[in-house]
Amino acid sequence: DVQLQASGGGLVQAGGSLRLSCATSGFTFDDYVIGWFRQAPGKQREGVSCISLRDGKTYIVDSVKGRFTTSSDNAKKTVYLQMNTLRPEDTALYQCAKDRTCYGTNWADWGQGTLVTVSS
Repeated sequence: DVQLQASGGGLVQAGGSLRLSCATSGFTFDDYVIGWFRQAPGKQREGVSCISLRDGKTYIVDSVKGRFTTSSDNAKKTVYLQMNTLRPEDTALYQCAKDRTCYGTNWADWGQGTLVTVSS
């Protein structure tokens, strides 16, 4: 079975850091990209980052550029989202999903997500 399991969320003060992990299994890692998405209460889900597991190329949404980075450990089949200088507006449920390309529209295998709460 394909599984993507996000972890690493928690409560942090503004200005702090967290590293989220997306542990994967059940598919050929290098054939996909992994995206991080977030959904704040009352808001639509937005894409935060994407990484190509084949060549390591990354994309970061403008609203978090310079604060968030994404990386992968292909041996562990795990993708990370390093979040620095967190702001209260970063509070959201963070989920990872996979697709064939970062511009794809077939994001699938959403995990349950991990909650990030940033206090002011």
